[in-house]
Amino acid sequence: MSSVLAVTTGEGGAVIRRPVAWVAAIVLLVEAVGFVFVNGVLATVVHNQRMSLAGLDPDAMSAGTWAVGGVTALFLVLCAVTMVRTALTNRAPGRFGRILLITCAVVHGVLGALTVGLVGWTAFLFMMVVLALVVLVLVGPSDPQISDPQISDPQISDPQISDPEIGDRHPVLGQQPTQQGQ
Repeated sequence: MSSVLAVTTGEGGAVIRRPVAWVAAIVLLVEAVGFVFVNGVLATVVHNQRMSLAGLDPDAMSAGTWAVGGVTALFLVLCAVTMVRTALTNRAPGRFGRILLITCAVVHGVLGALTVGLVGWTAFLFMMVVLALVVLVLVGPSDPQISDPQISDPQISDPQISDPEIGDRHPVLGQQPTQQGQ
């Protein structure tokens, strides 16, 4: 446990959001390409075999499979773009980005639960790794000196350093420090 804390915290605060966001963006892009590939194979097989499910038109099923693959890939690419923006700014995503990433996390959780029985434990593990990366970006800490626009002056962020304009007063409370001897 202490080795995890040593990795996630540093001198200037926790700085884990940026590298996790980069890794998550790469994984989401690879997943998007894989999703288009798998749906393309399924659509091609359905079209070439003229398969039908409960009397549905095979051409409609093939087109629907391509459409689902494309829309899902666009969703994953949009999530990856949000991750790249998060990595570049080292700030938590905004309202739209949070909603997008929460939706991505829920989808990966549900698909992970389904893949155990349908595909196997390896696919489940992959889905849970992606879920963990997305959640870690959402709730993970970032470097407060980079992400908080109110803290731009190092003297204001460190209460031990006195400001000549404030004097010996506490910079946050604006009060004189109490002395033990009086």
